[in-house]
Amino acid sequence: MRAAYVEQLGPPEAIRYGELPSPRPGPTDVLVDVMATTVNPVDTFVRSGIFRTPVSFPFVIGRDLVGTVAEAGPGAPGFSVGDRVWSNSLGHGGRQGAAAEQAVVPADRLYHVPEGVDPLTAAAVVHPAATAHLALFTHGRLRPGDTVLVAGAAGNVGSALVVLAVEAGARVIATASPGDADHCRSLGAAEVIDYRAPDLARRIADACPGGVDIHLDTSGTNDLATAVDLLAHRGRVVLLAGPRTCPRLPAGTLYMKDCSVVGFAISHATVAELDDAARTLNRLLACGRLRPRSILTEPLRAAADVHARMERGELHGTRTVLRAEV
Repeated sequence: MRAAYVEQLGPPEAIRYGELPSPRPGPTDVLVDVMATTVNPVDTFVRSGIFRTPVSFPFVIGRDLVGTVAEAGPGAPGFSVGDRVWSNSLGHGGRQGAAAEQAVVPADRLYHVPEGVDPLTAAAVVHPAATAHLALFTHGRLRPGDTVLVAGAAGNVGSALVVLAVEAGARVIATASPGDADHCRSLGAAEVIDYRAPDLARRIADACPGGVDIHLDTSGTNDLATAVDLLAHRGRVVLLAGPRTCPRLPAGTLYMKDCSVVGFAISHATVAELDDAARTLNRLLACGRLRPRSILTEPLRAAADVHARMERGELHGTRTVLRAEV
């Protein structure tokens, strides 16, 4: 089979495209004919070695896939040949990745694509939306009526955060560029504030007189001094981006307000947490509430170029889908 892979961790130029032996599923695995995979920031972290995780070489890159079941092991009930499926947790933890014509997926990390959902749409949204679900519910402990601040709301994870928070009964304040304001409002944001405004913190405070219950910064700036100041009593800052940041923490203000700061990486999510997210994602995919703003499709052989473009910051707000070549 053809695959995008590396023989050692390194820069985008380390990615090769060529023939590798087809994988074989174990008794609790499913062999999937891959239709499409994606490129996420976390994929660049794994490939470069910033995020340390067990890998074996040659290592097929890529986290997400949409495809059809080619073979299901006896310990993989619920999956039959021809089923359309998705996964978003390959390519780390000792598992080979998704950027290949075929991939082996543990049955407990595989989900059905809802009837009538475009496979490229599913491929594009499942990773950022699962990240958003974990941020809001697993780590942010979202409750109906909470005020949620989403910084960078026009991006892939930011857009999913807005949709999921609104669906759960939260009031969402978004920061974005003026050109993205209508997009954020269309997702359900109650107010959109220009992230470049010199008085941004004051504008957020005016929009949230009771304080912010959950603060999420998808840009990875992680200005904790401002974030903690904006929090309501027992508010939560959830860190989900910016692996190299070292912000100053105003600990006194934090503990006097009974607040908390928690970080997470989706790669550490449990199977149960991912399954909980998948149920919500499939429901919102089926009714059309989760959708990518734009999709750029490239052939699988372009994986190295797409990784390089992502690291240069050229793909903001665009989901890049790599299609297996026929």
